[in-house]
Amino acid sequence: MDYRQLGTSGLRVPVLSFGAGTFGGSGPLFGAWGDSKGDEARRLVDICLEAGVNLFDTADVYSDGASERVLGQAIKGLRDQVLISTKTGLPTGDGPADWGVSRSRLIRAVEHALRRLETDHIDLLQLHAYDASTPAEELVGATLETLVTAGKVRYTGVSNYPGWALMKAQGIADRHGRPRFVAHQVYYSLIGRAYEADLMPLAADQGLGALVWSPLGWGRLTGKIRRGAPIPEGSRLHQTAAFAPPVEDEHLYRVVDALDAIAAETGKTAPQIAINWLLQRPTVASVIVGARNEHQLRQNLGAVGWSLTPDQIALLDAASDVLPPYPHTPYRQQEGFARLNPPLV
Repeated sequence: MDYRQLGTSGLRVPVLSFGAGTFGGSGPLFGAWGDSKGDEARRLVDICLEAGVNLFDTADVYSDGASERVLGQAIKGLRDQVLISTKTGLPTGDGPADWGVSRSRLIRAVEHALRRLETDHIDLLQLHAYDASTPAEELVGATLETLVTAGKVRYTGVSNYPGWALMKAQGIADRHGRPRFVAHQVYYSLIGRAYEADLMPLAADQGLGALVWSPLGWGRLTGKIRRGAPIPEGSRLHQTAAFAPPVEDEHLYRVVDALDAIAAETGKTAPQIAINWLLQRPTVASVIVGARNEHQLRQNLGAVGWSLTPDQIALLDAASDVLPPYPHTPYRQQEGFARLNPPLV
């Protein structure tokens, strides 16, 4: 397993990390992901550690906190060997204090997460979504520093943030000498490349490491979905399609065709190729992989230890390419604009 610095921080993370959304799964979304608990969850943790995957990602909204509780049980006796990343900010109830990242709510949410995880600190705390109701000065200028100073949180990051809000928070941190965000957990895949337009250049400029969620495009890049064939009966897309970002069929099929061609050349699976492609992208620190069972986990672990060739990367780039929205389109289409702002990739 290779390790990378998380942005410009001193924290080193594995290029693959484990998403514990499959732990204790319940409800229409998380129930479709998986329901590992007890000995099964501990076995998945042990396999990860044997492979060098020591970063485990969860959130308080995953199955109403069950994911954190199952993860806490699964790492008993292993705390010094693992890194825990969790997220908060999304609604966990209907009350006025059950959502957001106000000072009182965030401190309480961290205390609850620590109890569920059965630990005294969180290695990486990420704000699960932008909360427009909490002033950035309150969040960055006071609350997060309180948690870091108290030793309850080691590093901080965000997830699913708009670029302007993230940049504003970094500026406030600099102005007050507060801890900066070091990570941005983002959706990024061969069929979801919107991250590249604004958030990737921001990450490169601000020293943020990308933690990639849903690298297989909500299960569309598992190799089971192909042109002219219905979605397989066992696909989790039947349960999660309402949550997944839309993708035009022809765009998906172009990407799948490219994955199939490379799979024939390399002997690797479509998911392994899709994940390996992400690991070649700028700013990506770690790709979060999930697994409902040991077989899926070992398959995902096969995404590392080898590299796509430049020609194979070019094939995937071309198949997955889409024009970005304004104002980025002119920089792609017109030489004069492109000279001012060359792409990172």
